[in-house]
Amino acid sequence: MIFHARWSALKGIKLHEWALRFVFGGLCTMFAGVIAHHFGPRVGGLFLAFPAIFPASASLIEAHEKQHKQRVGMDGTMRGRVAAGIDAAGTSIACVGLVTFAVIVWKALPGHGAVAVIGSATGAWLVLSVALWFVRKRRWLRSRR
Repeated sequence: MIFHARWSALKGIKLHEWALRFVFGGLCTMFAGVIAHHFGPRVGGLFLAFPAIFPASASLIEAHEKQHKQRVGMDGTMRGRVAAGIDAAGTSIACVGLVTFAVIVWKALPGHGAVAVIGSATGAWLVLSVALWFVRKRRWLRSRR
C-alpha cells in the first residue's frame, strides 16, 4: 500500500468547513475538560483520545462525496455514507491507539523518564494502529471474496 497526500484537496475546503472543524475540536476538548473537572484528570484524559474533529469531518466527507456524484448526474447518498463509514472505521482504530498511548503514559511516567515513556507510548500507538488497520483491511478483503 502506498500512502500519499493530495495537497490540492486543501484548496477545495471552504472557510466555514475549517471553522466547523475548529468549533467541534474545541467543544470536544471542552467536554473532556468538564469531565476531568467532575471525575478527575485520569478519566478526563481518556476522553481526550476522542478525535475532536471527527464529527465535523464525517459530515463534510459525506457532503463532499455526495456533491461529487451529483455533479455527474448521480445520487451520491450511498457513496457519501460509505465514505463517512470508512472514515469512522479509521477513527475508531486511531482511538484505540490513542487510549493505548494514554494508558502507557499514565502508568509508566511516574517511574521513568519522560522522553523514554513518550517515545515508547508513541511506538506502541503506531504499531497498534497500523496492525489494527491491516487486520481491518484483511477482514474487508475476505468479505469481498
